[in-house]
Amino acid sequence: MSIIEKNGILKKVGKKLNKNANEMSFVDHLEQLRWHLIRAVIAWLLASILTFVFIDWIFDNIILAPARSNFITYKVLCDFGHSLHLGESLCMPPIDIKLQGNTVSGPFMSAISIAMIGGIIIAFPYLFWELWKFVRPALSPKEIKYSRGSIFWVTLCFLTGACFGYFLLAPFTFNFLANFTLGKTNAYQYIPTLDDYISNINNIILGCGIAFELPVLAFVLAKIGIITGTFLKKTRKYSFVLILILAAVITPSPDWTSQVIVALPLLLLMEISIVLASRVEREKIREEKEWS
Repeated sequence: MSIIEKNGILKKVGKKLNKNANEMSFVDHLEQLRWHLIRAVIAWLLASILTFVFIDWIFDNIILAPARSNFITYKVLCDFGHSLHLGESLCMPPIDIKLQGNTVSGPFMSAISIAMIGGIIIAFPYLFWELWKFVRPALSPKEIKYSRGSIFWVTLCFLTGACFGYFLLAPFTFNFLANFTLGKTNAYQYIPTLDDYISNINNIILGCGIAFELPVLAFVLAKIGIITGTFLKKTRKYSFVLILILAAVITPSPDWTSQVIVALPLLLLMEISIVLASRVEREKIREEKEWS
C-alpha cells in the first residue's frame, strides 16, 4: 500500500473520529441538560411539599389576606393619604370576600395549586442557578464578566414583582371586583368560587414577578442587538400612555393619586430598561470605534 493511500485512509478515519466526537459531545450536552432539569424539578417538588405541609397557615394568613378589610395595604394607603392631607382618596372601600366551592376536589386541587406556585417562588433562585450553569459554558469570558451577579438581580426583580403583585395589585384588583356592581336591581349575589380566587391571585403574583424581569430582558435583547436604547427612547411616550391606561384600569377609584401609586413602579422599570439598553448601545459603539 502506497503512502498516499495510507494518508487517505488516515484522513477518512480522522473524519469519522471527529464526527463521532462531535456526536458524543452533543449527547453529553443533552445529558447535562437532563440532569440540570432533574435537579431543578427536585428542588421545585421539595419546595412545593414544604409549602403543602403548612398549607392551612399559608391559606389563612397569606392567600386570603388581600380579600379581607384588615389587610395591611389598606391601612398603609389610607394612613398615607391622611398624612398627605388627601382625605379618603387612598382609602379603599372595606371588603370581606366569602368563597364558595362547587366541586368535590376543589379544596384539594386549590391546595395543590398554591403549593406548586409557592414552590416556584421559594425555589426560584436555585432554578435560575441551574439554568445559568447550563448556559455558562456557551458564553465567552467577556459575556461571563458582564453577567456577574445575574442570579442576584434576576431573583431580586422576580421577588420584588411578586411582592408588588401581592401587596399592591392584588388588593386593588379584589377590592375593585368585589365592589363592582352590574345594574341597580341587586339581582345577583357576589360569591366567587375558591378556584377562581386562587387562580387570580396566582396569576397576579407570577405575572408581576415575570413583568419585573423587564430590565433584565431589555439588557439581554440589547446585548443581542434586537433593541437599542435609542429605540426605547423614541417609543417612551407610547409606553407612558399604555402604563397610565393600565393603572387606570387596575385602580378602583378614578382619582389620580391611586393611579400614580400603581403606575410609578411600572414607569420606573421602563426607565431602568432604557438606561441599561442605552449603556449596552454605548459600549457597542465604543467597541466598533476601537476595531475601526
